[in-house]
Amino acid sequence: MELSTRLSPGTRWLALLIAAMGLVVLSPGAARSADEPGQQPGRVVRVGTEGTYPPFTFKDPRTNQLTGYDIEVVRAVARKAAWRLAFTQAPFDAIFPALDSNRIDVIANQVTINPERQARYLFSQPYTYSHGVIVTAAGNHDIRSLADLKGKTAAESATSNWAQVAKAAGARVQQVEGFAQAAALLSQGRVDVIVNDNLAVLDYLASTKSKKIKIVGNAGNEVSKQALVFRKSDAALRDEANKALAELRKEGTLSDISKKYFGADVSVPNGGTVKVKASDAGRSTLDVVRQAAGPMLLGVVKGTIPLTAISFVIGLLIALLVALAGISGIRWLVGPARAYISVIRGTPLLVQLFIVFFGLPEVGIKLPGFVAACLALSLNVGGYAAEIIRASILSVPRGQFEAATSIGMDYWLSMRRIILPQAARIAVPPLSNTLLSLVKDTSLVAVVQVTDVFREAQNAAALSGRFLPLYCFAALYYWVICALLSLGQHRLERRLERFAV
Repeated sequence: MELSTRLSPGTRWLALLIAAMGLVVLSPGAARSADEPGQQPGRVVRVGTEGTYPPFTFKDPRTNQLTGYDIEVVRAVARKAAWRLAFTQAPFDAIFPALDSNRIDVIANQVTINPERQARYLFSQPYTYSHGVIVTAAGNHDIRSLADLKGKTAAESATSNWAQVAKAAGARVQQVEGFAQAAALLSQGRVDVIVNDNLAVLDYLASTKSKKIKIVGNAGNEVSKQALVFRKSDAALRDEANKALAELRKEGTLSDISKKYFGADVSVPNGGTVKVKASDAGRSTLDVVRQAAGPMLLGVVKGTIPLTAISFVIGLLIALLVALAGISGIRWLVGPARAYISVIRGTPLLVQLFIVFFGLPEVGIKLPGFVAACLALSLNVGGYAAEIIRASILSVPRGQFEAATSIGMDYWLSMRRIILPQAARIAVPPLSNTLLSLVKDTSLVAVVQVTDVFREAQNAAALSGRFLPLYCFAALYYWVICALLSLGQHRLERRLERFAV
């Protein structure tokens, strides 16, 4: 019988490559959020915003920088209050949990003041006065008022004020991430109605020139007030914002910002007739995709690839330890190993991300978004890969152990020099599938404030309303990454075959 007493060159090459990638992406600042350019030294205030809700908060396709009415207002407040701003983008439904877990300090995202929110948070002075409108498909003649919403399906962000308005009117709420997605569902006939801010709806209609949806009426007569949101414990920060807003209103800055976007002063009640200037107009589909290509590629380099590399390396280490524990025969190791695998494989990755990012701060463990994403993804990979490694080890003939013992090797030396090199060759194909799945799973990290290629595609789609070409383009990026990894897998398999017993 011939024994393999060293790691094959192919295995060593793969280990060195993975280690090098890990060192690169773990370098300082790899996942650090940049402050606003050109700011003077001062207190850092972390601002949470969607970045996908034009004209209030969106990314300018020409510069890929956050802009919009709310963004300009909070920047003006920062100049008065001597704040340094650090923006964090997240879906609307994840912004309030981020504020609760002390990951951001203020929300600037057209948050409407209502009693439920006032019971939990502090609000600044209002800087927007608007009203809700009811939006239907162009061919719908059954809905004219809130009274007609009973039994209908409304597309809304789950935690938005408009979702509560729709529910109170008797509608069933279909959860969406933003208004652009809601408008797409409505135009496709998948929902019946949208209730939303009149300014956002007018901007969408002006930008997209859509004839598929229409405003049919007001969502009640109440004027809604939008303001910056703070934690209850941050009264001093809220007071600084109020002082700044009062000065900005007095000197006319708020009015100027408002007129820039709406042609009227929406920072005061009855500020004139709104004439929305489209946030995005005149771009062809080719222009939209071309301008999104750069930010999406940056999302690949700064988000998708580092997350994949780090999580896969750490996940493999976890998997190896769990697999060895599972086959050790030691009860106090076998039990926890099996429990870990059962929990990881029995719960959704999205839930695991939320537990690590939003849940752990409640017990005093607060991780940055990138670190939290790596941890959740690594634990997920570890749970699945552990079974692959365990099965690969057990597939090595028992005679290999016996032969190693006969020449004086102990258990751990036999495992390191004889069994694991052979198990690695067996495990390469299924572990490669795990790696490919991990690449695609990184598309979920936007919920924990990490920007990747898919998040950039969502930013571009929210502004332009062109979902099909942008999402297909994002799919192309994922396919290219997976195709290159598959090519590497086949080459590695061929090299390892030369060292088969």
